[in-house]
Amino acid sequence: MWVAGDSTAAQKYAPAAPETGWGTALPFLLGRGLAVANHAVNGRSSKSFVDEGRLDALLAGVRPGDLLIVQFAHNDEKADDPSRYTEPWTTYQRYLRLYLDGARARGARPVLATPVERRRFDADGRAVPSHGEYPEAMRALAREERVALLDVQALSLALWQELGPEATQAYFNWTDTKQDNTHFSPTGAIAVARLVARELLRTRVLAPHDVRRLDEEIPTSWITWPEAAA
Repeated sequence: MWVAGDSTAAQKYAPAAPETGWGTALPFLLGRGLAVANHAVNGRSSKSFVDEGRLDALLAGVRPGDLLIVQFAHNDEKADDPSRYTEPWTTYQRYLRLYLDGARARGARPVLATPVERRRFDADGRAVPSHGEYPEAMRALAREERVALLDVQALSLALWQELGPEATQAYFNWTDTKQDNTHFSPTGAIAVARLVARELLRTRVLAPHDVRRLDEEIPTSWITWPEAAA
């Protein structure tokens, strides 16, 4: 299983601890025969990931029968940065198609994942969506291309609403010196990875024997941060 995405999914290293991407926690929820190759990188959009050659590098390792999960939008939204910005209904969909076509050309199955929500609440304590039209543009593309869609945006928004403004602080990278409402703590990364695993099961991308621990506690001590990127 391959993951293409941004910092919300990426492997973090020791200087960034306790920040954790959901891609780091995903293997704890998958069967032992499923390995995760997490190519998500901080700060990338669907466009910059391609333009930097990262999609080509990922696809070079893809084999028939593999899965490719694609989650972008956080950095696609940055209209003041032409190296990353995409427009939801045109360039965003156009770049995402490169991932779909690349996976299919290698006999792999592409899977789209709507972007996980940030921690945003209004004055009445309601969780507020932050990704504009990008999630809907991805949903429309998934329907058009007939690929599985993991609706992480809708599910994470509902989870933050259920938890509320105070409890969600523990799910994000809040420390004594930082209040980060985009990136996750180990607790949050595990929770989002659980949403991803459940969606992989719901959409029948994975079979029941491919997932585990969906209803079990996963210790945050299992999360580790390597000293440096390879």
